[in-house]
Amino acid sequence: MDTGNAAWMLMSASLVFLMTPGVAFFYGGMVRAKAVLNMLMLSVAAIAVTGVVWTLWGWSIAYAGHDIGGIFGDPSTGFLLHDTMVAKDGVFTSVDVKGATYPHSIDVAFQVTFAMITVALITGALAERIKFSTWMIFVAAWITFDYAPMAHMVWNNGLLSATGAISQAIGAQAHDFAGGTVVHINAAVAAAVIVMIIGKRKGFGVTPLKPHNVPFVMLGAFLLWFGWFGFNAGSAFGANGTAGYAWVSTTLAASAATLGWAVTERLRTGHYTAMGAASGMVAGLVAITPAADVVSPLWAMVLGVIAGIVCCFAVGLKFKLGFDDSLDVIGVHGVGGFIGTVLVGLFAEGTGLLAGGNGRQLLVQLVVALVAILYSGVITAIIAFILEKTIGWRVTESQEVAGVDISDQGERAYDFAGTASSILKGVK
Repeated sequence: MDTGNAAWMLMSASLVFLMTPGVAFFYGGMVRAKAVLNMLMLSVAAIAVTGVVWTLWGWSIAYAGHDIGGIFGDPSTGFLLHDTMVAKDGVFTSVDVKGATYPHSIDVAFQVTFAMITVALITGALAERIKFSTWMIFVAAWITFDYAPMAHMVWNNGLLSATGAISQAIGAQAHDFAGGTVVHINAAVAAAVIVMIIGKRKGFGVTPLKPHNVPFVMLGAFLLWFGWFGFNAGSAFGANGTAGYAWVSTTLAASAATLGWAVTERLRTGHYTAMGAASGMVAGLVAITPAADVVSPLWAMVLGVIAGIVCCFAVGLKFKLGFDDSLDVIGVHGVGGFIGTVLVGLFAEGTGLLAGGNGRQLLVQLVVALVAILYSGVITAIIAFILEKTIGWRVTESQEVAGVDISDQGERAYDFAGTASSILKGVK
């Protein structure tokens, strides 16, 4: 065991955990004041429900072994983490794994935070109109049948991995360093499917549905960038040069994407907006995620610029298509994740078409991305449709108009009436 690696991976797990509160603030600032608590609570559910499900069987399906068809692992192998945790002299510690440089228990911690942030990302598309109870049930089902199998397929030598059947058939190793498919494409496709089932918010496309707290959005974006160092650099699984370079490439791509989005927005609207800066940051972070260890500094910046510009245009399509992706999950995470995953095939050192390789890397990246889209779409549709036909997704129209904070949480984020009353009393 290497204590330096162990310390870095524990820190990385903590940084990735911080991303879910980060996305809660990011999305929370974008919604109207009457829905901000509900938005934050959806991320609370993503953390709490995922933590329990991951311990029961999610970890086992994703990483515990006994591969079943290259799609998922045996749920019983690591049920309740009995494959990773052991008691010695009355104190729980980690099961030793031959050749490991840090305790196996840290893998559980690191990987559960990925599952938490992935399902939390979906909430941005569903803002201001869904029941908290339905969301909790969805999280449990989606982690079980979608996220955990997808993680197994990509990161545990399954169908979509570098050693999987698709890579072998094409003759190139599929590459997803930290979650272009598992996290971003997966969450965005799920968001798109649910939006098609639950429909638009009241007033979408007619009444401006403006963010209530842009500083919240910026805070969330900065927290996400900070947490992303654990997300990407932690995916080197050690305190090493690859981790250091992933930190650098992540920052380069996010910086370039922020500038790309900002300039595009300035040319289109005449302004450099804070909302645009925050969205540009996230677009670059998303795009570099699958490629952080294999693209040069130049290509990391090029990838970021492309993501910033394309995602800036993509987020506006929902208005033309009448598709209420409330907080641009599809336009940022879906488009950004797809760009990053596929462009590994162009920019990856030694294998990318523009970096010394041939077209096979590009082909395998494209095929893997499309299979991930198909899998996520089908599984999410089944889960979401069953929930719609049983307990239902949406609050009532009157509850939506009043605000989901009052209807679902029984609270308000801001006591405007009380504040006004206090001011008036002070004046008197």
